[in-house]
Parts: sequence; structure tokens; C-alpha cells
Amino acid sequence: MRAILQRATRASVSVGGEVVGAIDRPGLVVLAGATHTDTVEDARALAAKIWTLRILSGERSCADEDAPLLVVSQFTLYADTRRGRRPSWSAAAPGEVGAPLLEAFVAALRELGATVETGRFGAMMQVSLVNDGPFTISLDTADFGTRRR
Repeated sequence: MRAILQRATRASVSVGGEVVGAIDRPGLVVLAGATHTDTVEDARALAAKIWTLRILSGERSCADEDAPLLVVSQFTLYADTRRGRRPSWSAAAPGEVGAPLLEAFVAALRELGATVETGRFGAMMQVSLVNDGPFTISLDTADFGTRRR
């Protein structure tokens, strides 16, 4: 699984003009995507890493600050732009694989004690945030060393 983390002072995600998820205090916006070979173990590992990663102000984690997270599904994290001018999305997990993995990721965060808001899987979403810093990093479970790919 892949994730882009953005430290934010506030953020929201809307579908069709309706806000479906929002955080109104400092926390993280997490754009998350899955590929074909990802597992529930990857979702749990990513959740644990994000929850305890010391990237908030004062080198604190979301766990330390009880900071909220806004999780937005983002299949485009697996875009392949090596050839031509059109990205290929073939590395992104199809909906029937990706949706349960994103649900497992959110559930794992909540099991850890996180306050999590979400977008809507597969919907055209508008994400609004105030990036704190700005501060943006990327994570990939393939880099965690938990298993070979």
C-alpha cells in the first residue's frame, strides 16, 4: 500500500458538494492506495506506521497528540508514467480488491485509537486542506521490509 501524508491544520472532503469527512484541528490528511499484491497485513502495518510516525509539531505522533486523520482513497498513487503521455493505472488494485483493503486500513487506525474521517471510495471527491508547514511525505509498505515483493 502507498500513502501520501500531509500535515494539516484542517481539512475536508466533499462528494457532489456535500462534506462527507472533515477534521477541524491539527492532524493528517492521508491519501491511500492499494495494489494487487497488498494484504490486510499491509493495511495494518501502514496504519501502525502512520499512527506512530513522529511528524507532527514538536516531533510528536498522532498517537501522542490524539490527532485526527482524514483518509481519502487514491488509486492514482499507483500511476505508471514511464511510457508515453498517458498514465497507466494497471498497478492500482481494482475496486473489489482496493475497497476492502482501504476499509481494513481505516479499521486498523480506529483499533489503534485514532479518530478517522474518510472520503467515499470510488467517488469523484474534492479535497480541501490547509497544509501545515507545508509538510508532505510518502510511505510505501514495500519499503517496510515486512515481506518481499
